[in-house]
Amino acid sequence: MYSNRDFNRWRRHPWHGLHIKADEAAEDIYQVYIEMTPDDVVKYELDKSSGFLMVDRPQRTTSSPPALYGFLPRTYCAEEVAKLCPDVDVADGDPLDICVFSERHITRADIVLKARVVGGIQMIDGDEADDKIIAVLEGDNIWGNVHDIADLPNIKTERLQHYFSTYKLVPGKEVNIKVDHVYGRDEALRVIAAAEKDYWNHYGHLHEQARAAEAE
Repeated sequence: MYSNRDFNRWRRHPWHGLHIKADEAAEDIYQVYIEMTPDDVVKYELDKSSGFLMVDRPQRTTSSPPALYGFLPRTYCAEEVAKLCPDVDVADGDPLDICVFSERHITRADIVLKARVVGGIQMIDGDEADDKIIAVLEGDNIWGNVHDIADLPNIKTERLQHYFSTYKLVPGKEVNIKVDHVYGRDEALRVIAAAEKDYWNHYGHLHEQARAAEAE
């Protein structure tokens, strides 16, 4: 428990205030902020300015995410992420998305959890790189021993591919989305490292300003 002395009165911004890894965490264990659960039929998304989880839009289709869905704190998809996707020149300009499988049914979003990265999907949405990292809940009773995408049943990645290729579909409207390339743990870690580099290139000044203010 927190004492009155060390209690943080202000909630940290999920994107900028949380660390991507806990101290002394293993190489493939990351902190994740969850925006949506498989039960959600409304699209929730973090408001980047306020740090509040907001209603983005009601889902027009019957699709729901087949896993917990959120992002990795202090990541950003820009130039370095785009370099890893051979068919595009730019990335989507958002934190790096991540899907987390859990045996137990987690029904609440706006939470933080620890997950082991096992792979990812190289998604191209409207000529922009929009990778989806795949992970399993740390310590999960069923998926806790999974360390690479090859350890997951194929149906798990197939459902993710189907969801991301169809969730924006609207009758009479074309959607330019590709989700063909599924990759393993090592490539996923490279994508995360690129997204971390993009974050510090674009938002590192915020942390420098905060440190300078604390030193005054």
